[in-house]
Amino acid sequence: MQKICNSVSCQCKKNKKGVKQAQRGKKVRKKINFFTANLSVLKSKEKESTNLFLVQPNIDNQGDHGSRIMRESLEGSVGRRSREEEHESRSGSDNMDGASGDDQDAADKPPRKKRYHRHTPQQIQELEALFKECPHPDEKQRLELSKRLCLETRQVKFWFQNRRTQMKTQLERHENSLLRQENDKLRAENMSIRDAMRNPICTNCGGPAIIGDISLEEQHLRIENARLKDELDRVCALAGKFLGRPISTLATSIAPPLPNSSLELGVGSNGFGALSTVATTLPLGPDFGGGMSNALVPPSRPTTAVTGLDRSVERSMFLELALAAMNELVKMAQTDEPLWIRSLEGGREILNQDEYLRTFTPCIGMKSNGFVTEASRESGMVIINSLALVETLMDSNRWSEMFPCMIARTSTTDVISGGVGGTRNGALQLMHAELQVLSPLVPVREVNFLRFCKQHVEGVWAVVDVSVDTNRETSGAPSFVNCRRLPSGCVVQDMPNGYSKVTWVEHAEYEESQVHQLYHPLLRSGMAFGAQRWVATLQRQCECLAILMSSSVPTRDHTGITASGRRSMLKLAQRMTDNFCAGVCASTVHKWNKLNVGNVDEDVRVMTRKSVDDPGEPPGIVLSAATSVWLPVSPQRLFDFLRDERLRSEWDILSNGGPMQEMAHIAKGQDHGNCVSLLRASAMNANQSSMLILQETCIDAAGSLVVYAPVDIPAMHVVMNGGDSAYVALLPSGFAIVPDGPGSRGPTSNGQVNGNGSGGGGAERVGGSLLTVAFQILVNSLPTAKLTVESVETVNNLISCTVQKIKAALQCES
Repeated sequence: MQKICNSVSCQCKKNKKGVKQAQRGKKVRKKINFFTANLSVLKSKEKESTNLFLVQPNIDNQGDHGSRIMRESLEGSVGRRSREEEHESRSGSDNMDGASGDDQDAADKPPRKKRYHRHTPQQIQELEALFKECPHPDEKQRLELSKRLCLETRQVKFWFQNRRTQMKTQLERHENSLLRQENDKLRAENMSIRDAMRNPICTNCGGPAIIGDISLEEQHLRIENARLKDELDRVCALAGKFLGRPISTLATSIAPPLPNSSLELGVGSNGFGALSTVATTLPLGPDFGGGMSNALVPPSRPTTAVTGLDRSVERSMFLELALAAMNELVKMAQTDEPLWIRSLEGGREILNQDEYLRTFTPCIGMKSNGFVTEASRESGMVIINSLALVETLMDSNRWSEMFPCMIARTSTTDVISGGVGGTRNGALQLMHAELQVLSPLVPVREVNFLRFCKQHVEGVWAVVDVSVDTNRETSGAPSFVNCRRLPSGCVVQDMPNGYSKVTWVEHAEYEESQVHQLYHPLLRSGMAFGAQRWVATLQRQCECLAILMSSSVPTRDHTGITASGRRSMLKLAQRMTDNFCAGVCASTVHKWNKLNVGNVDEDVRVMTRKSVDDPGEPPGIVLSAATSVWLPVSPQRLFDFLRDERLRSEWDILSNGGPMQEMAHIAKGQDHGNCVSLLRASAMNANQSSMLILQETCIDAAGSLVVYAPVDIPAMHVVMNGGDSAYVALLPSGFAIVPDGPGSRGPTSNGQVNGNGSGGGGAERVGGSLLTVAFQILVNSLPTAKLTVESVETVNNLISCTVQKIKAALQCES
C-alpha cells in the first residue's frame, strides 16, 4: 500500500512537472512568434526608410539633418532590438525542447546591418577645401571630385548635404545664443525697472519718495520718458551728422535716464501714427542703403555692425522730414492772413517771413549765406481729376512731359515707399530734377528732393517736395548746390465735371549772385519758378490733352490731316520744343561746350556740340547762340507780332522778304496762340523750291513761346500721313517771352520810367518784356571738322540783326 502511494505521488509530481514545462514552452513559443513578426516588420521598415533616404533628393538642404538623425536612430533601434530578440530566442531554445524548425530558423537569422564608409583625412581635407569655395557644387564638379577621391558621386553629394546642414545648425546655435543674451539683457532691464518702480525717487530732493505721492502709472511714464529721451538723443546725433547741422531735442525729460538702456524705439509718429507705421514696414530698394548708410555711421562705430540700424534711422528721418513738410504745405495752402499778405503790385500774395518763422520750424536748417528766399501761392481750376494728376506728379517721365518748358531733366533716384493698398497714398520717393527758365542769364536749378503723396480725405490729395542733401553717385547731384526747395507742392481737390481745384505753393532759397540783374525782379517775385508758372503751365497742358482726346476736330484745324497725322505732327513739334529749351538753358540733356570768343557780345552765350548718329538731327557740328534783352513792349503784343506769319518778313531771313502762308494748323487750346502750324515761304524765283517751316506757339499767364525749324518737304508729307516723325531732322530756333517782373520798368508817354505795379499804372503805363532769342545752326556737316571764328561771328551777327529788326518793327529802338 505504501508503494502504491509512493508511485502515485511520483506520478503526480511528474505530471505537475510536465504541465509546468508545457506551459513554459507555450509561453516561450508565443514570445518567439511575437519577436519574429516584429523583426520582419522592422526589417521591411528599415529597407523602405533606407531606399527613401537614398532615392529622394533633398530639396534646398532643408532635410539633411533630419534625414541623418532618422537613419541613425532607426538603425540603432533595429540593431538593439535584433540583439535583444536574438538573446531571448536563444534563451527560449535552451529552456524548451519542443520548438518548431520554422521558429528556430527565424530566430537564428540575424538582421543585415548597413556598412558605413569612413572618409580619410585627405578626402575630408579635399572636400572641405571645395566646400569653402562652392557650398553647392553642380553635378560636373561632384563627378570630378568623386573620381579624384575614389568615392561615389552619391557619397560626395551626401557629404555636402550634411556639411551644409552642419553649418546651418552652427549658425542657428549662434543666433540662439545671441537671442538668449538679448533676452537676458531685457530680463535684467525689466528687473531694474521693477526695482525702480518699487523704490521711487523724489525728483526734487533725490531721496526716497513717500508712498502715495507718485502713482504707479506716473512712475511708469517717468521711466518711459527717460528711455525715449535717450533714444531721441541718439537719433538726433545721427540726423545732425546726416543733415550737416545740429538738431535740437525738443523733448524734456521728467526723470533721469536709466543706465544701460538697450531698448530700441521706432521713430515716426509725428501725428501721423498709422501712416508712419505702415510706411516703416515697407522694404527699401536694393541699392537704397549703399551710399547713405556709410554717411550716417559715426566714425567711432564699425559700419558692418550697425548697417541695419542706420538704414532704419535713415528711413525714419526721411519719413519724419516728409511728414513735417506735408504738414507745413497743407497749412501754407489753407492759411491766409497774416501768413500771406496781398501785394499792391498786381494783387499777388506775398509770404510774411516773420509770421512764417513764428509758425513753422525749419525742416532743412537755416538759410545759407548769399541765398535769398522766394515764395508764392496760386490757385486755379484744371481739367483733370485728382487721381490722374497725382499719378502724373509721382511718375518722373509723365511729370516732365506735363511741364516741358520748366523741367529740363528729371529722374527717380529711389522709391522708398510705393504707397498703401495699391494707391499712391503714403508714396515716398527720392528724386532729382533740373528746373529752368528759358534764358541764358538764369542758371539751371539742380535739386535733390523727397516727394511725398498723401490722401487727406476722399477726393483731396496733397503732393509735397522738400530738398535733401545726399551723397549718392547715382543721383547726379551737383557738386555745388545753388538752390534748396523748402516744403513746396500742391493740394488737389476734386470738383464736378472732371475738374480739380489746385492750390500750388512754391517756397525756395537760391543764390542770387549767379542770376543776371535783368532777372532779379522776376525771380524775387516768384514768377520765374513760382506757383503762378506751375499752375498756368498745368492748365495749358491739360487743356491741350482734353482737345487731343476729343473726337471732334476744332473748326480752325486743317481738315486734310488725318488723326494719326495730327499725332505725328504734335510729337515732332514737342521734340522740336524740347531741343530748343535744352539749347537755351544748357541743361545736361545735350553735352554742350561753352565758347569764350572775344568778339561776341557779353550777354550772348555761344555753345557747340557734335551731332552723331541721331536720326532727328542733321549730322555735323551744331552751333547754338542765345541772348536775353529787355523790351518796353507788353508780352502779349510781342508774342502776337512774332507768331504772325504775315509779319514774318520784318525779322526772319528765311521768309525771303515776303509773307508766309499757313499750310496746316493744329489747335492745342482755346487760345488761338496755342497751336502747331506748318508755314510755307515764298520762292524768290521760279527755279527755287519753296521751304516749309514747322512752328509751335504757346501762351499762358506766365509767359509765351515761339519755336520754329525748317523741315524737308517729303519728310513732312510722310508725317502728315501718320508716318514716324523720329526720322525728321531739324534744328530749332525761336523766342521765349516773360514779363519783366511784378512792377513796370517801361517808359511812360513822357519818357519817365514808371515804377508802379501792374494794377496802378493807368492808361499811360507801358509793360515791359524779357525776350530770349536763340538759334541752332549746322555750321559743318562733318562731325570731325573744327569750328571756325567766322561761323561764330555769323551766328552772333544773326542774333544781333534779328533783335534790331524786332526793335525797329515795334518802334522801340531807344
